[in-house]
Amino acid sequence: MTLSGFFTVSVMRIIVTGTLSYDYIMDFPGRFADRIMPDKIHTISLSFLVDRLHKQLGGTAGNIAYTLTLLGCDARIVSVAGNDFGPYKQFLKSHHIDISQIVEIRRVPTSSYFVITDRDNNQIGSFYLGATKFAKTLSIAQALISDKKIQHEPFIVISPTDPAAMMQYTAECIEHKFKYLYDPAFQVDLISPEGMTDAVSHAQILIGNDYEITLIEKKLAVSHEELILMVPVLVTTLGAQGSVVETPSQAIHIKPAKPASGSDPTGAGDAYRAGFLAGYTRGLDLITCAQIGSTAAVYTVEKYGTMTHSFTRSDFIIRYRENYGTDLRL
Repeated sequence: MTLSGFFTVSVMRIIVTGTLSYDYIMDFPGRFADRIMPDKIHTISLSFLVDRLHKQLGGTAGNIAYTLTLLGCDARIVSVAGNDFGPYKQFLKSHHIDISQIVEIRRVPTSSYFVITDRDNNQIGSFYLGATKFAKTLSIAQALISDKKIQHEPFIVISPTDPAAMMQYTAECIEHKFKYLYDPAFQVDLISPEGMTDAVSHAQILIGNDYEITLIEKKLAVSHEELILMVPVLVTTLGAQGSVVETPSQAIHIKPAKPASGSDPTGAGDAYRAGFLAGYTRGLDLITCAQIGSTAAVYTVEKYGTMTHSFTRSDFIIRYRENYGTDLRL
């Protein structure tokens, strides 16, 4: 028997910044590609007839913290919510997720995400800011000052939210020398090249899908090889093709875990990030971290929504072994 790592309850607190939102997930039975004419892309005007609509709990902070908690991590959300947050708050509390640093803004609603998924799992979405516009009023350092439970240096997750807030959180991490994962995702275009350079070059981990990583390279005017040298760990997710973990000295290609069924890819990236961090903050090797991430991702792919999946430790061990042929002790 080969042990990939000993997976005990995490003692490191993980501070998760990002959005909290209500997700409106729609299914389009056709293909976006069949509706897009390349020669008319400059005057695009599209509408899709969808056959399913589900309202779910979501947002990058909520999604990541939820799966981190399933994996035995000590996750605290630092984010904002609106005047309709009640049901979401009850859900987080019932799953023992630390919500003490979630600020509720009573004069605006919680953010909303509207996404359409086609039959090939391509997605088009839009995000209504709502309460997220107040994310820049929060402070990571202030959230930690009164936390007497922290026995070890915290690890920070900077996931997509209001760009001004992301730049502020990055500056705090640099000032206080907090280790952090940087995940700019769909906010790449709204962050200045100077801000992006600071954020990437001080991060412990930079993560994104292959499209987002290419956008970062263009923003910074660097080659992929140069980007690798800017950060200790670069993770590129490739959807159904798996992921690549790169350091200045190696590139590791990780095959994807296989879902038992396909339902909805929304939130798979956030689950991957949670799985990767669940291993990384315990000091496991990068291969194991990425394989934990891939295994976590398939659970949400199999369910409609981003926080509708669940698993026990024994379930996760079995799924990990089935996909990667090694045992993981939880």
